[in-house]
Amino acid sequence: MTATLGALGSLVLVVLVGSVVPVVPTGAAVSGAAALAAHQHPVTVVLVVVAGALGAYAGDLATYRLLGWGGERLARRLHRLRGRQRVGRMTARLRAGLVPTLLVSRLIPGGRIPVLLAAAVGGLAWRRFAVADAPASLLWAVLYAAIGVLGGAIFPEPWQGVVAAILLVVLVTQALSWVSRRRALPGEPPVVP
Repeated sequence: MTATLGALGSLVLVVLVGSVVPVVPTGAAVSGAAALAAHQHPVTVVLVVVAGALGAYAGDLATYRLLGWGGERLARRLHRLRGRQRVGRMTARLRAGLVPTLLVSRLIPGGRIPVLLAAAVGGLAWRRFAVADAPASLLWAVLYAAIGVLGGAIFPEPWQGVVAAILLVVLVTQALSWVSRRRALPGEPPVVP
């Protein structure tokens, strides 16, 4: 049990760090942990979801705060580079559907930081963001844990399930990135919903 708690604590830290430093593959970490948990003791998959959601939530709150403090300068630079309309559209999307926008931004590679920046500098209240990000983080963790459980269910050995889950996450991420690029207008960077 101590090893399980240590592994879950490590998962929380990996996802938290990956939420603040977006180069860490957080979805793959949750999927791999869920695939391994499904082979060892299926009930621990729920704990993997909770650990992943806690790490994602804490990381999003930290990133939101950091972007709120230093984001004004970055937002002004973005205004000059991409125009005020793009940041305004992102802020309007956030106000219209906060939870879905936060969830989708987690699924698209490179999509979370621009959405959090728009939320932080667009005047979205801290409390409203904190309330909306909780279900978005939980849904994200459930989705990636489900990918891990499905990948782990196909193979008899736990390590095969972990590898399959990570590969499946990479494929899904690449597919979402491809769709995002295809939807962008020629000469414009992809728009994150």
